[in-house]
Amino acid sequence: MAKEGVEKAEETEQMIEKEAIKEPAEGGGSDGSHRLGDAQEMRAVVLAGFGGLNKLRLTRRAMPEPQDGELKIRVKACGLNFIDLMVRQGNVDNPPKTPLVPGFECSGIVEALGDSVKGYEIGDRVMAFVNYNAWAEVVCTPVEFVYKIPDDMSFSEAAAFPMNFVTAYMMLFEVANLREGMSVLVHSAGGGVGQAVAQLCSTIPNVTVFGTASTFKHEAIKDSVTHLFDRNADYVQEVKRISAEGVDIVLDCLCGDNTGKGLSLLKPLGTYILYGSSNMVTGETKSFFSFAKSWWQVEKVNPIKLYEENKVIAGFSLLNLLFKQGRAGLIRRVVDRLLGLYNQKKIKPVVDSLWALEEVKEAMQRIHDRGNIGKLILDVEKTPTPLMANDSTETSEAGEEEEDHEGDGENKERMPFIQ
Repeated sequence: MAKEGVEKAEETEQMIEKEAIKEPAEGGGSDGSHRLGDAQEMRAVVLAGFGGLNKLRLTRRAMPEPQDGELKIRVKACGLNFIDLMVRQGNVDNPPKTPLVPGFECSGIVEALGDSVKGYEIGDRVMAFVNYNAWAEVVCTPVEFVYKIPDDMSFSEAAAFPMNFVTAYMMLFEVANLREGMSVLVHSAGGGVGQAVAQLCSTIPNVTVFGTASTFKHEAIKDSVTHLFDRNADYVQEVKRISAEGVDIVLDCLCGDNTGKGLSLLKPLGTYILYGSSNMVTGETKSFFSFAKSWWQVEKVNPIKLYEENKVIAGFSLLNLLFKQGRAGLIRRVVDRLLGLYNQKKIKPVVDSLWALEEVKEAMQRIHDRGNIGKLILDVEKTPTPLMANDSTETSEAGEEEEDHEGDGENKERMPFIQ
């Protein structure tokens, strides 16, 4: 009976998806868009339900129009972040209802202005935060989440910029108060945030950066950090061998037993910041075991012990700060400072690879396998290409990753292109 129920649910889901991607009866517009009745259509990546890669579809949806205070952006590139994997699995607090269009950041060209929008013109090159819906040809988002980009910044760089560099800057300078002569430990040093952290640390004199990353990434990122350790090594002992007192700042995107290790490495007046929990993602779908294991391994914090040891523990979520806690003004000031550093050639987004919307499954798998160095970008105008010779599966094997990936056999399935 349970099996029959599952089969019926899948059949119903497939019927809904078929209705969502029916071809328009009339031809497309001159800009490549299609019309369904009186509404223009666009391509978008849709998450049909929480789960594995097979829940992602490239479909056609009605094109949004800007409301009061919003900008309409013709998207050129979108950022792909680890949080997007957690959203796909339903592994976030209060996930929205499906079907939904994933993605939280993009870059493109302003195509229309909603009422009361000032300071922008049609044709402006911009990057933006979006509260979901970024993985599409067109997005609409409030003006407070949109930023003009420099003339020499590519759209792929712009899509790689907001989430990574704002997160890194906020943690280092707003939360931990990074200053000359301090030391920082950052996990996943080869990822988008890790590379942004390394670059921002280089703007302050005499900052020592300790990083953990998969061994196969070390050659590529060795010049960006001071001391580099394998992600599976006993990094606590390695750090203390170099700095007996420990470090001033720990930036942890892993969680689990790394929380206790990070706290143990803090110097007096040091700050531990949790900004992710990627250890909860092991297989392709949400795992209660991984969640329970990660939760169980988190060291229970005793405020009295923090008081006695003069240590600070903090958390940081950029998306909550933007979309739930109303700090768009603060984030705009941070973006302005970061763009100043970009214009001074002190920072530059590291782009790992570009992927067509049709290749979103492969791109997600690459992040899942921790195969990327820097940021993965969905290039809206890119045509699908055969998988690269060093695709995520081969990379993870070369890097001797320890994750047990469930359902890998179906991960390489090509997403059909919807005309």
